[in-house]
Amino acid sequence: METVIFTADPMPRKFFKKYLPSHETVRNNRHIARFGGFLQHHNLWHLNRHSVAGGVAVGMFSGLVPGPLQMVTAALLAIPLRVNLPVALATTLYTNPFTIGPLYVLAYLYGRLLMGGEGKAFTPPPEFQWSEWGASLDAFLRWIMGMGTPLAVGLVALALTLAALGFACVQIGWRAHVIHAWRRRRQLRGKHAD
Repeated sequence: METVIFTADPMPRKFFKKYLPSHETVRNNRHIARFGGFLQHHNLWHLNRHSVAGGVAVGMFSGLVPGPLQMVTAALLAIPLRVNLPVALATTLYTNPFTIGPLYVLAYLYGRLLMGGEGKAFTPPPEFQWSEWGASLDAFLRWIMGMGTPLAVGLVALALTLAALGFACVQIGWRAHVIHAWRRRRQLRGKHAD
């Protein structure tokens, strides 16, 4: 009779490993080596449920930081929190020129809700003209500044909410996948035992 070895399918880990460098590659990188032990903690590069969930949470929070500072913020949070750094950086990409407007509108409305409806009435964002992107960007920034306190409160609240949801979704999804793999392995063992 042939011996069959079953292991839990580490699909989440396989998925991330396909796109991320190995810990040894990172450790031996000459640019990272300059930082000594600062970037050497294993959770910054290791793929486990907690480091990936933390990386997603940090990335979701940092993605709503205004301006081009999202990845810097993600790195500055991921390193001391010791969560997966590449996952945190990649997760910030959920904000982009197509999603930032709707996210800021949602943050403003969330802020007004939390403040009990205080603040001036919502005005829709200006239309973006690709032919005059400089003027359109200026108009968009003026629109953001005009929303004031409800937007500031809403951005922080939405960032915290998205971080918590991202963390919970990864934890639950990873756990569900492991349970599914265990059950499938048990079923396959039962079939081979017969």
